[in-house]
Amino acid sequence: MTRNQFIKTTSLLSAGFLLQVNKVIGNTLINNINITNNPNVLYIYPNNVNFTTLAQGCNLRIQSKPAIIALCKNTQGVVEAVQMANQKNLKISVKSGGHCMEGLSCVTGTLTINLSNLTAITWPTANTITVQPACTLQQLYANIIPKGKILPGGSCGKVGIGGLSLGGGYGLLSRQFGLACDSITAATMVAANGTIINTTNNPELLWALKGGGNGNFGIVTNLTFNVHNAPTTMQSYRFREKKLTLTKAQDILKTWFTVTQNLPPQCFSAFVLNHTTAYILLTHTGASNKQINAAIALLKKATSIFSTAGAKPLQAALKNYYGEQQPVYFKNASAGLYNNYNNVAVFFDAVFNKVSTNPGIIYQINTLGGKVKNEAFKNASSFPHRNYNYFSELQSYWQKPTQEAKLVQCFDDIQLLIDATGTIAHYRNYPDLNFKNPLQQYYANSLPRLQSIKKLYDPNNVFSNRQTVGE
Repeated sequence: MTRNQFIKTTSLLSAGFLLQVNKVIGNTLINNINITNNPNVLYIYPNNVNFTTLAQGCNLRIQSKPAIIALCKNTQGVVEAVQMANQKNLKISVKSGGHCMEGLSCVTGTLTINLSNLTAITWPTANTITVQPACTLQQLYANIIPKGKILPGGSCGKVGIGGLSLGGGYGLLSRQFGLACDSITAATMVAANGTIINTTNNPELLWALKGGGNGNFGIVTNLTFNVHNAPTTMQSYRFREKKLTLTKAQDILKTWFTVTQNLPPQCFSAFVLNHTTAYILLTHTGASNKQINAAIALLKKATSIFSTAGAKPLQAALKNYYGEQQPVYFKNASAGLYNNYNNVAVFFDAVFNKVSTNPGIIYQINTLGGKVKNEAFKNASSFPHRNYNYFSELQSYWQKPTQEAKLVQCFDDIQLLIDATGTIAHYRNYPDLNFKNPLQQYYANSLPRLQSIKKLYDPNNVFSNRQTVGE
């Protein structure tokens, strides 16, 4: 399997990129528009040569046309941009890494606050870091892993830490350390009226931001995290079976569910159905043990192709999952959270028939559990789906715009098949505009409390898109 194929089948947080923008200081002439000296924010208009680049996210399927882009250099710049939006009666969207799967971080007609210059990392103590929201995971890991520390973020290297952690933040190390949001200890946020708020004396807002904070209440410009002692190594194992029949796919899936029900917390696993190939990834940090070796033996017995690269230093191992560096055409979304094989079996046959006959469609299930279920984390955050053992995702990729219609139609058909079986929970960081009841599916029992907090900090719904809690 080539690296690109591997990336596509294991895009745990989807492929994408962060648009890096050089800081602009002083009077600058851009596309014959003189931007006055402003140390805090630059306003970019649609006739500016840089506008399209700044508006583009990781998904070439989505082309947004905001009214204005505010390229902010610091928290005060965000304040000024919010004030400008209020003066012009514009809704606000917020873009740090640009990885929202439905483009909700840069919405047509809004004032888009672009945070791509806010990437700094500082160390208040040896075990805490303060990070600006557009700092990418690969920047973060390069900074903290050499110091023997880790934050359980995602896998795609170009994802910004802001949107990732505010929506929960799931990745390869979550079963061992919890979600990214579980490590947040404080945040600085600019509210809808331009007020700067720190959560130090505001535990209710901190609770909301930890799992329900991406795009709902304000613009977070700094996040403080506890960091953890990093594992020294990570090892991965890959299992494959080609030219699947439905019966063989069912057998492999049953085995995978059996194996993953009792994995140690230092393990992660994913089952991936890609056309007529079943692919299983199993990773663990640190040394293996009898339980891990037993899982490997069962998965080897269920499949015909096995490979392992051996244990690698953690930073080198994570680089294998950094993903594409440029925008691609795709449509990805959550496909539900589940507890066991029976929850998935009710629709798996129909999904297999669709995936196996439509190259470019991928169905994936990932392990949850471990520290994600920690009661202390549950009480301290608004992330509502901790009792589930698995979450699944639907993916589609194509190379040319002419391929889009067929694949998106197949994607939509599969979503309807899954929805018809009563799926009630979806992961907010994998949104889709087709979900019939998205707010309830994303936030469950946390929704009423989140809506009350929304009224406090954004009563006029300035931070608004089709799936914010104020809608």
